[in-house]
Amino acid sequence: MLKNILSIVGGIALIAVAYLAINFGGMASKVSTLHPDAMGHYMTMFKKVLETGSSAEAMIRRVKIDDDVSTEDVIDNMRGIAGDNNFLVVGDAKMSINSSIKDQDGKRYIRILSFCAPSIAEQFIGYNEGFGAFMPCRILIVEDDEGNRWLHTMAMELMLYGGKPLPPEMMEMALRVRNLMYGMMDAAATDGDYEPEEA
Repeated sequence: MLKNILSIVGGIALIAVAYLAINFGGMASKVSTLHPDAMGHYMTMFKKVLETGSSAEAMIRRVKIDDDVSTEDVIDNMRGIAGDNNFLVVGDAKMSINSSIKDQDGKRYIRILSFCAPSIAEQFIGYNEGFGAFMPCRILIVEDDEGNRWLHTMAMELMLYGGKPLPPEMMEMALRVRNLMYGMMDAAATDGDYEPEEA
């Protein structure tokens, strides 16, 4: 009886191995062509999805604005840092929505600033037109239900590391954009000095 059970279990295991080999065997070779850090970043994103239940939360970077820093100072600082680094402010969209915890006439602050370095954008679109769908770089300024203000931008790690390794000159430009966006957010949120995030 035990021998028959073990034979059945062994047969099921062989079928499972054969199924995985047929369906996923080619995947391993494709994964090996990606940037060495790709799977780590995909797993980080997936863990965030599991924690929050939100794919959007897994794809953003957010920074809380200090209570003693005015929203206008945040905007002025980001504009100044962008200009100092040859990035243009190519969009400024002011929006607002009714907030469920405010008075009937209350509005929640929402504003989106868009930044771009045309020369970098042109080269990335020339390399792969799909990058154009993520341009320009945007920073959302939003007030939550508790009155806290936040800066949000797209997490750029998958752009850098999620596919096949970028050519060195493309990686250098991508890191420059990522570091500027992250450093700009950190400085503006605290009214501190601009310090680009390390690669």
